[in-house]
Amino acid sequence: MKVAKFGGTSLADAGQILKICAIVKADPDRRIIVVSAPGKRNPADTKVTDLLIACAEAMLAHGAAEQELGVVVQRFAEIQKEIGLPASVTRELEDDLRQRLAGGRAHHGKYLDSLKAAGEDHCAKLVAAAFRQQGLDAHYVSPCDAGLLLSSEFGNARVLPESYARLAALRHRPGVTIFPGFFGCTAAGEVATFPRGGSDITGAILAAAVKADVYENFTDVDSVYACDPRIVPEAPAITLLTYREMRELAYAGFSVFHDEAIVPVVQAHVPICIKNTNRPAAPGTLISPERPYAAGAVVGVASADGFSTIFVSKYLMNREVGFGRRLLQILEEEHLPYEHVPSGIDSTSVILRRKLFTPVKAARVVARIRSELTPDDIEIEHGLALLMIVGEGMRYTVGLAAKATRALADAGVNIEMLNQGASEISIMFGVKEADRKPAVRALYRAFFSPEDQGAELADGLQDAGGAVRTKRPESSAVESAAGTLEERA
Repeated sequence: MKVAKFGGTSLADAGQILKICAIVKADPDRRIIVVSAPGKRNPADTKVTDLLIACAEAMLAHGAAEQELGVVVQRFAEIQKEIGLPASVTRELEDDLRQRLAGGRAHHGKYLDSLKAAGEDHCAKLVAAAFRQQGLDAHYVSPCDAGLLLSSEFGNARVLPESYARLAALRHRPGVTIFPGFFGCTAAGEVATFPRGGSDITGAILAAAVKADVYENFTDVDSVYACDPRIVPEAPAITLLTYREMRELAYAGFSVFHDEAIVPVVQAHVPICIKNTNRPAAPGTLISPERPYAAGAVVGVASADGFSTIFVSKYLMNREVGFGRRLLQILEEEHLPYEHVPSGIDSTSVILRRKLFTPVKAARVVARIRSELTPDDIEIEHGLALLMIVGEGMRYTVGLAAKATRALADAGVNIEMLNQGASEISIMFGVKEADRKPAVRALYRAFFSPEDQGAELADGLQDAGGAVRTKRPESSAVESAAGTLEERA
């Protein structure tokens, strides 16, 4: 049994939806289909989710959103007409959106989630109708009716553990189940959404709940690449990754797969396959518990910008019991998650995502730190980018950090921060946002140039006693899904 999730570009217009139908028809094991809201049809287009956010914001600001609503309705109407579905599909959409727009606006987060979720919800209904028209026994299922329970963190919700037992019943439904991604319901019955890109998370939760053999994630690229191909066009495709490698890469900017979506499938030991809707026959990238690797090998270089740093210094900070806890408690009480906390003897830094660290919150946090911790100095810096080199083969390998820092120095990139995780499969660097792309290119040249690859493989063979270190996926499901991918890797 397979759970297949299709992203926004795979649902952007009628032609794409018919491609999905053909993909599902080609494999009867694809029995649960998770859909996003329609995405961009071209680079200048706007995603439906962004159109719905514009509706909500117009209503909150002005008490009216007729123009914004009309754009959303027209977008769905075009798809409905091109597929040849009845006009009642679009009328139902418009009636529902008007009800959502007229809902209570006292809690902005709840209101916004209600509107945002409509994109996936109505796309799923439209896809189910299109599938039936094409001869498939397809049925729309509401996440709330199916039992996808989420926390009350609107816009950033998390799945509640009891959801898995409820969702397991989907395995026994006849035909093809069409399930909207991105949202579920709280215990109080209110619509709540995951973070943006959360349809990946929905798919992973369902795959874990029904104990799928494979979770297929269809997008608009053939596979995961060693670097962002927009920065390094010649970056090679990656055929096989481990869960841990993908989690690290996704966190640091590999937008092809949401980093939080790794967790449910890891716990359930369900392999993931990234595939291209426009080229479904391409092998894609398989993500499994373990894989063969050579000692010292780096599998990918990821990067992301949009980070800020709080720098706090205080003489004898290391002797002040509870200083770090109180600093992080201030952030907790201001509802600010942190990413990293590099520290020295008399100083510490906290790295956060800039979009959450608004000027109002920054001013409040600085005032509280001054008042409650009495530091010698406190500074806020914006414009930080994080880079990550990742690979299972990095463990126990001497000289990788030196090689990376030398490459960055040769490219004239100053390192603001360096951190290696306890697992030793990744090294993270903080640099200025302006240096992010040159830094990615420098690290790519250092670890993926042809002469480097040959040297790394030779060193790996020697370190491993004449054989590439190999870890085989444990389950037969992974072995069968990997096929020739392991041979190619």
